[in-house]
Amino acid sequence: MSALSAFSLAGKVALVTGASRGLGRAMAQALGEAGAAVAVTSRSIESARAVADELQAQGIRAVGVRLEVTDVDDVERAIEEITAALGPIDVLVNNAGIGVSGTALELPDEKWREVMSTNVDGVWFVSRAVGRRMTERGGGTIVNVGSMSADIVNRPRWQAPYLASKAAVHQLTKALAAEWAPYGIRVNALAPGYFLTEMSPVDQPEYREWCVEPAAMKRYGMPAELGPVVIFLASEASSFMTGSIVTVDGGYTLF
Repeated sequence: MSALSAFSLAGKVALVTGASRGLGRAMAQALGEAGAAVAVTSRSIESARAVADELQAQGIRAVGVRLEVTDVDDVERAIEEITAALGPIDVLVNNAGIGVSGTALELPDEKWREVMSTNVDGVWFVSRAVGRRMTERGGGTIVNVGSMSADIVNRPRWQAPYLASKAAVHQLTKALAAEWAPYGIRVNALAPGYFLTEMSPVDQPEYREWCVEPAAMKRYGMPAELGPVVIFLASEASSFMTGSIVTVDGGYTLF
């Protein structure tokens, strides 16, 4: 296998959770461009199908599927629907996630539970369901989307649940990597820094002091810049990597 061919995902089936916008949308695009058939999932079937239609218009085999990652039964249903449409899942990208802002003393308990359910339980439920099928087929790759927020405290907004949830994602990545390596399943994580998305409007002036200036590269990232990294982790190009947390933050956490 040549160095460049190791990045190919031709013939593979990839599932990207939370892929209707932002980083998930960009990663779905990248995986499709690398040759994978892509299952685009979202809580909104309309949004998922809209992205799948856009990918199909580019010659990428894609399907849009509704998925509520916090619901075990819905996870099973969605995986069966994806498998019937595209084939068994070779690549899982656990991207679905939410964040809320508020001080620890004032944030309602239901907000804590909402973040942890989506960001941690969701990764657990989908990984377990897909991982079970991967063990039966002899392997696969899982890429979890963590965050540099697992290691720092974001400013200027307080968001303790989000930070805790992403730290949990990183440790869950390592735990599953260790446990599933004998089955041929590799599990790694991305730790993005500040990227410009609908959920993170870091292009606004009030965020520059906190989100742009502290980074060594003095800028925020664009979603498309994460695409090549997810291709690397999903493909044979990273065949000797598992349990790794790959930070993509423009040098924010260097200081």
